[in-house]
Amino acid sequence: MENEENEIFFNVINRFVGFYSRDAARETRNDTGCEYPFVAMDTRQIFAQLTFVSAFLGLDREAPLAQPPRLLDVGCGIGNVLLVAEQFGFDVYGIEKDEYPFQVAARLIGEERIAQADIWAYQDYGKYEVVYYYRPFSGRDQQLRFEKLIEDTMKTGGILIANHKNSEAIGQDSRFEKLSPTLPIWRKIQAP
Repeated sequence: MENEENEIFFNVINRFVGFYSRDAARETRNDTGCEYPFVAMDTRQIFAQLTFVSAFLGLDREAPLAQPPRLLDVGCGIGNVLLVAEQFGFDVYGIEKDEYPFQVAARLIGEERIAQADIWAYQDYGKYEVVYYYRPFSGRDQQLRFEKLIEDTMKTGGILIANHKNSEAIGQDSRFEKLSPTLPIWRKIQAP
C-alpha cells in the first residue's frame, strides 16, 4: 500500500512540475543552441538520490542538525529539487540564470537562497557539502567544461550528485570515490 501511495504522490508532484516546465521552456531566455531551458528530472529519481545522500550523511528528520549540510542545485530551475532536499533536512540553495524559473524558485524557496547567476560567473561552489546538477548544457564541450569546473572547485569531502554527465573521467580521478553502484553520486576525497 505504501508504494502505491508514494506513486500517487510522485505522479501529482510530477504533474505540477511538468506544468511549470512547459511554461519555463516557452519563456526561456537561455541560448537553446547550447543551454537547456528548465527540464525537470523525475521526482522518483531525485527522491532516490536524496534518500541515499541523506542516509550517507546521517540526517534524521526527527533530530535535525544544528548546522545541516548545505546543498547547491546548479541550474535549479523552479526549485523542485530544493523543495525535496529541504524535506530531507538539507540547508538548500540554488543558482538559476533564466528569468522565469528563477522567479518561481525565489518565490518557493526564498530570494535569499536563490541566486540569479550564470554558472561560469558563480564563485561559491566550494561552500557546499552537496552539489547537485541535472546536465545544464546541450553542447558536449560546454558540458565537459562545466563538469570539470564543478569537480575542481567543490570542497574536499563534498558530495556530487551529477545527473547525465558527459565525461566518465571521474571514475579514474583519484580525487573522487563513487558512493553508489547505481546512482550518479561521488564524494571528493582529496584536493588536486
